[in-house]
Amino acid sequence: MSDRRRAILEGAARVIARRGVRGLRVTDLAAEAGVSTALIYYHFQDRTGILRHALAFIGDRADRYTGAAGEVGAAPSTADPHRLLERILLLEFQDLPEVRENSTAWGELRAHTIFDPELREELTAAGAAWVEEVADLLAAVCPAAPGAAVTAAAERLTALLEGLSSRWLSGLLPAAHARHLMRGAIEVEIGQLGTRAHEN
Repeated sequence: MSDRRRAILEGAARVIARRGVRGLRVTDLAAEAGVSTALIYYHFQDRTGILRHALAFIGDRADRYTGAAGEVGAAPSTADPHRLLERILLLEFQDLPEVRENSTAWGELRAHTIFDPELREELTAAGAAWVEEVADLLAAVCPAAPGAAVTAAAERLTALLEGLSSRWLSGLLPAAHARHLMRGAIEVEIGQLGTRAHEN
């Protein structure tokens, strides 16, 4: 990715996190990124193109700070899947500017689809990939659990994370308590999957 293209996408994430999707104007984005509006249109064609690419950029950036492949000192194939599962879920509650910005922008883009379906397909795909990543780790922790139960557990955990993240970002919930609740939910889901595995 070129430096200018990256600057535009970083600027889009910042503007969306600060002002929401409705507050994203190309002229403001150009000023934020330090480029011309013509360059933005050259790279992204229109506002919808900016939003689509910003969504992908935010997802890629989240992968860098939560991805299982980023586990220090262990390859994903040999690392403890339970530990990796906690890592990818709990690192969403880091009180770091990039994480807060990413989570806020993601929430704004998700909320935007309630009123405008232009990003619904991309968000659905991103959400499905997120559920699949969590489900893969749950399946590694509880290999005998039925696939449908594993997927349902992954859906519940990712939905809970989004809700806790919104409360944390809104100042309604301290990060430490959000992490505590998330850890508890992980243990409950793993326990239920273990029970289901023994029933089969």
